[in-house]
Amino acid sequence: MVAKSRAFKSDIYIFMDTESVLLPDFISALNYAHKLDNDWLLFASSRNVSNFPFYLDNDGKHWLKDGKRIRIQELQDILGSSLQWNCCDSRMVIAWNNGDMPLHHGVLPPFLYGKGIYNHWLINEALSSGLRFVFDASWTISNIALDNSRHWSNGLVKSSNISDIGKGSWEYDGNSHLAAVYGSSSLHGVNYSVVMKLLKCDGQYLIINTTEDFLHSCTYERKSLWRGSIPNCWRSKKTLACIAGTIKSQNGTLSRSLKYQIVPTKTLKLPFSLESLLAIVADKNRTVVLTVAGYSYKDMLMSWVCRLRHLRITNFLVSALDYETYQFSIMQGLPVFNDPSAPSSISFNDCHFGTECFQRVTKVKSRLVLQILKLGYNVLLSDVDVYWFRNPLPILSSFGPATLAAQSDEYNQTGPVNLPRRLNSGFYFSRADAPTIAAMEKVVRHAATSGLSEQPSFYDTLCGEGGSSRVGDNRCVEPETNLTVQFLDRNLFPNGAYLGLWEREDIKSACENQGCFVLHNNWISGRAKKLERQILSGLWDYDIATRMCLMPSKK
Repeated sequence: MVAKSRAFKSDIYIFMDTESVLLPDFISALNYAHKLDNDWLLFASSRNVSNFPFYLDNDGKHWLKDGKRIRIQELQDILGSSLQWNCCDSRMVIAWNNGDMPLHHGVLPPFLYGKGIYNHWLINEALSSGLRFVFDASWTISNIALDNSRHWSNGLVKSSNISDIGKGSWEYDGNSHLAAVYGSSSLHGVNYSVVMKLLKCDGQYLIINTTEDFLHSCTYERKSLWRGSIPNCWRSKKTLACIAGTIKSQNGTLSRSLKYQIVPTKTLKLPFSLESLLAIVADKNRTVVLTVAGYSYKDMLMSWVCRLRHLRITNFLVSALDYETYQFSIMQGLPVFNDPSAPSSISFNDCHFGTECFQRVTKVKSRLVLQILKLGYNVLLSDVDVYWFRNPLPILSSFGPATLAAQSDEYNQTGPVNLPRRLNSGFYFSRADAPTIAAMEKVVRHAATSGLSEQPSFYDTLCGEGGSSRVGDNRCVEPETNLTVQFLDRNLFPNGAYLGLWEREDIKSACENQGCFVLHNNWISGRAKKLERQILSGLWDYDIATRMCLMPSKK
């Protein structure tokens, strides 16, 4: 979100929570900071209040209480002592100017594992990098949040055009040249003792260094921000009393707040193990979505990940087939592990269907699925060339125990979908129960002695050679384990050759009208052709140049 904010041609960027209320002193502080002859970053912790009896008028310009307009000073006086500091709350506001210097020198860590903690990490990195002037504006900016967020209501903003703003959305105010990015995070420690404090006393903005016990003037020369003393014009009793009282109160508040730092429930160390990742990413049903990728498919991997993120699916795992993919995935913040049993010397351009490389790679997938099943987790295996329109997990989970639900590779529009070797091993759902584990063990043993890919081993083992264990037109029953193989409805889970969907002018609309959950980009030979087909179709969610997910279409 912070990286994407740079796409806006704005003077100032703001990162905040949708459930915060900012009063006009926020704009006043930004106006002051904007005049500084430095690249800067400011932040303000939230102050909680149990009751906020105010709402905006229809124009969204004036605060009302009991139907009557009130002034900002009256609003602040009414709230008074009910405002309580909450420096450990995630609803912090961070702002920075669009200057010449980056925010920090740091490398973005995989925050997915730490359950958030981005706000304070960003402040720490900006401070330690020394590239920007970093200061705490908590005592200058009224950043208000309710103790219980359920008390926020749509009645806070009476204007319909404002209340339509959704959580987690992007907004751009072209008039004030502010790009606002809304989100949330959790706490990571900040060394507040070395952060400058922005304070407004006696009508003047003061920048205070409480560690070295000196104050910076409000002049805008670069050197004044780093060296200085208290000017004579500010040596009034009123100003000095304001400074002394604020420092004393703030130091007491912050020292107490730092006692409540969040400790992640799980500790992860590189390299991430499969077991540690499963414990964190699996959903409440102990289900994970697994994909396997090598470096030649890293861009398709990221498009697949971006699509799952757009669908708010977070219980996915990536198995890296090589060290380059592992390093790339770590830098992208993906939950990735390196499979030691993966084949080496994977060809960049010659690892598509039918090649020896493809045969070796596919056999890794069934071994991994079996390993995860034995650890007690259900697995939805999805190749990275499967485009997801909707979350298929609810419908796949509806199949009972001892059932493996798999995509059919049959392309004829009529007739059985469970014909010999029409089970697609690039998209299937398996449960962590005894019949499924026993059947998968048979598949893995069969594939280990086969000169083909793992896909024929799936069919020949579970449906019998030539389809001897077929039941009806869309099922098989493996006789020894009594595992049922359910071939999925191709209208909902079409393969790359069914109905000629990839040749449609508007593939996305055709699939959405059909009710597709996924569409497989198979039945095409060669990595380059597959990549080209998917990008040109519009079923692509990743910007290769910027290494960022594309914004979802409004269509």
